[in-house]
Amino acid sequence: MDDKRRYVRQIFSEIAPRYDFLNHLLSFNIDRRWRRRAIRQLDWERRPTGAYLDLCAGTMDVGALLARQQGFHGATICVDFAEPMLRAGKGKAPRDVVAPVLADALALPVGDRAVDGAIVAFGIRNVADLDAGLAEVYRVLAPGGRLVILEFSTPRLAVVRSIYHAYFHRVLPAIGRAISGQPTAYTYLPRSVGEFPTAGELAARMTTTGFVDVRWETLTLGVAALHVGRRPM
Repeated sequence: MDDKRRYVRQIFSEIAPRYDFLNHLLSFNIDRRWRRRAIRQLDWERRPTGAYLDLCAGTMDVGALLARQQGFHGATICVDFAEPMLRAGKGKAPRDVVAPVLADALALPVGDRAVDGAIVAFGIRNVADLDAGLAEVYRVLAPGGRLVILEFSTPRLAVVRSIYHAYFHRVLPAIGRAISGQPTAYTYLPRSVGEFPTAGELAARMTTTGFVDVRWETLTLGVAALHVGRRPM
């Protein structure tokens, strides 16, 4: 577990300067649409002045996007354990609205039941212990608060899966390596997706943690999946 934590922190620290550019390039800008959809599922309108957690926040794209929603008057705590990633997102939103916090997802510096909602976009698979990470989010969520998880998945249709694997395992690593200068980060990406639980399995583990009303949907022919669960009242 410690080895994975050290490796993930290292590679994301090294690719931080080109992270946003590569995300948009390698996803053909579809990642922007996925993030907007994820934020709509957060149900922040229920408490527009509340506090929200952006876990594995990276360069704080999600936190900044949430801050720009019309009618949102709350604050977002953007937690990541790779300081260069948080630093790369500096200036995306005012500090009094989007607060970067350097911390591990398994030990959040947040009180019990302190946030009104939580979202993690393309980061939950990088947590060293998935079940412990889900339990930690559950701990900090206020009753009725939602957890939204946006993550890559593997398409179920054979023809789509074949094209996806060719791109994900050959084209993407080559482009990522050439632009980021990091030799293994974009090889780790498809490997980590392949090792991550299926959408159904992730939903089951959310339910085991204690989340209720757990549901999920696939996006863009199954390339990504969006999970939603709620801490009971």
